[in-house]
Amino acid sequence: MEELNRLTVADFKNTRKFPLTLVLDNVRSLHNVGAAFRTADAFAVEKIWLCGITGRPPQREITKTALGSTESVAWEYTPTTVAAIEQLKAAGYIVVAVEQTTGSQPLPSFQPETGRPYALVMGNEVFGVDDDVLALCDAAVEIPQFGTKHSLNVSVAAGVVLWDFISKLGWSSAQ
Repeated sequence: MEELNRLTVADFKNTRKFPLTLVLDNVRSLHNVGAAFRTADAFAVEKIWLCGITGRPPQREITKTALGSTESVAWEYTPTTVAAIEQLKAAGYIVVAVEQTTGSQPLPSFQPETGRPYALVMGNEVFGVDDDVLALCDAAVEIPQFGTKHSLNVSVAAGVVLWDFISKLGWSSAQ
């Protein structure tokens, strides 16, 4: 850890975060929830919102995949994703669904505004982002794909989109 120059959990909690939060909309796999925590830690995300049926720590499958990041990343549970989105919008967040839907933009062409906080909504593994939630989003982005499949695992998609946003916002802005 010392050689890698990694932060302690206490230091991470006090370090500056990117103006990004993840919203997990009824994500059913506890392994995907754990992977989202680990990715959120890696990219210094402000918070994860766990909504609806999305599992919450502490649970063995989440803990196993998260590798301790449930202790470093702030999180909150809401019974509905709509309630989380309404709270985030009231706090000034721009809400972006990660979803293949009418009107979604290819991720490479979406340019986030510097200095604005963003909430990225990741949907259920089978049904995607709920229609009621999509209606509240300010935008939707989709990850271009070139193979035979038309979707990515939700935790993989979260990593791709977070890295894209951080790259566009200036990766050193959390430093």
